[in-house]
Amino acid sequence: MPRVLVVDDEPTIVELLTVFLEDKGYQVLTASNGDEALCRVKEERPHLILLDVRMPRMDGLEVLRRVREIDQEVGIIMVTALHEEETGREAFTLGAFDYITKPLDFKYLER
Repeated sequence: MPRVLVVDDEPTIVELLTVFLEDKGYQVLTASNGDEALCRVKEERPHLILLDVRMPRMDGLEVLRRVREIDQEVGIIMVTALHEEETGREAFTLGAFDYITKPLDFKYLER
C-alpha cells in the first residue's frame, strides 16, 4: 500500500488530508513538525510527502533540503496558505514535485 506522509502544524489540515487520502486507499503517516517528519522519512520511507511550507522552528524548505539528503526519490508536494512565487521556485530547485496552496483543491490533489 502506498504510504503518504502529511507534514503540517495545523491539526485540522492533517485530519482533512488523512481522511481524504485514506479514502483513496493510501496508508497515511503524519508529522506536526520538521524534526518529526525527518524521523518518519528515515523510519517509514513514504512514497509521497505533502509538506507544509510555513511551520515553526524548521520551515518546509529546510525539511525538503534534509529529506533530499535521506531520500532522492520520494515525491514531495509543498503546501502553503500563500501563493509565493519565490518560495515555489526554491522548492522546485530543491526537488519538490509540485506546489499547491490552501484551501486545498482535492480534485487537483487526487490527480
